[in-house]
Amino acid sequence: MTDRPAPARPDGLSAYIAVTAAYWAFMLTDGALRMLVLLHFHTLGFSPVQLAYLFVLYEIAGMVTNLSAGWIAARFGLTTTLYAGLGLQVVALIALAQLDPGWAIGASVAYVMVVQGASGVAKDLAKMSSKSAVKLLAPTEGGGLFRWVALLTGSKNAVKGLGFLLGAALLATLGFVWAILAMAAVLAAILVAVLIAMPPGLPRGRKGAKFSEVFSKSANVNWLSAARVFLFGARDVWFVVGIPIYFYAVLSDGTTEGNRAAFFMIGVFMALWIILYGAVQAAAPRLLRAVGRSEGDLIGAARTWACMLAVVPAMLTVAALLSPAPQTWLTVTLVAGLLVFGAIFAVNSSLHSYLILAFTKTERVTMDVGFYYMANAGGRLLGTVLSGLTYQVGGLALMLGTAAAMVAISALAAGHLSAATREDISA
Repeated sequence: MTDRPAPARPDGLSAYIAVTAAYWAFMLTDGALRMLVLLHFHTLGFSPVQLAYLFVLYEIAGMVTNLSAGWIAARFGLTTTLYAGLGLQVVALIALAQLDPGWAIGASVAYVMVVQGASGVAKDLAKMSSKSAVKLLAPTEGGGLFRWVALLTGSKNAVKGLGFLLGAALLATLGFVWAILAMAAVLAAILVAVLIAMPPGLPRGRKGAKFSEVFSKSANVNWLSAARVFLFGARDVWFVVGIPIYFYAVLSDGTTEGNRAAFFMIGVFMALWIILYGAVQAAAPRLLRAVGRSEGDLIGAARTWACMLAVVPAMLTVAALLSPAPQTWLTVTLVAGLLVFGAIFAVNSSLHSYLILAFTKTERVTMDVGFYYMANAGGRLLGTVLSGLTYQVGGLALMLGTAAAMVAISALAAGHLSAATREDISA
């Protein structure tokens, strides 16, 4: 921002670092919790559709939260939404630890859905706070906005990837309840540290902010949000339920030791996928040679990379059709293909994360970011529901074919983006 006084920059940078560190801690527990819930309830006999139900309210809550969180942050300040997100996640973890194994499946599903809903609210409060801080605090020269966005998003996903591995390892060693309580204790300590040590630098809110402002009138923001829906739907349609359950069927022999080994291997794959995704996101400005390129050039890149991404699940769909039953070559092909998908997906995601901040104005940053991440949560919700449904109905082929179709729709939506100016992004 060119209108911020120069002396405020050090305080602003300190605030950004504090927000980012808190967000890392949150995402570590978020990734671990997802693996804990998925693998624990799969071993209890839940079907793919029932497993998908466990995450449905999580994504619905994310949609509602993102729509309102932008207004809350504009009204009460970004630190308020960050503290609320961390605190609510601690409460959700403690509540999940109270689950009684003796409950009927229906009661267990309902209880976990509600707790996961609370966790979804917490996640998106923390996410919106961190992403909005980038727009307010990033340097304006030398492509600084793209670099800071890519660094935050990439590092967050690397940390979440470690969370997947952590969750699988904790389930195999400590068990479900003690793993969750340990995460709650660590996150509570992080919250206390942030409350005590948060430096100044973030805006404290605007009392005149109206809720109706969250709905954007910008065509670019709306089309980008539509592209985001189908981009993340295409990932979660295989990521949430189908692929972990497929790998479990391939890797586990049904014994306790076999289950533990399968948990670990699935956790390793999911962690590696997310870490690769995060690393490529962080490197996206260099891969795209973004400094010196115009906004219009990067809009064109978003279309091109979306088309490239659609090819990968389409090819994996063909492989799945050629081998209806699990085979070694198919499993190896899936692992390699999904890692390639992750790398290309990361570039797409990084471009989107930059473009939403480039399109929005400073005075509406929390509103537009909240609306955009509502669309992101909508895509995850769509992908989550379809993940269990397509895998149960049509197996790998239907699931991966659905992913390919959703990426193609995302590319079509990105085709409607246009550059408002031809100014260089380093200006």
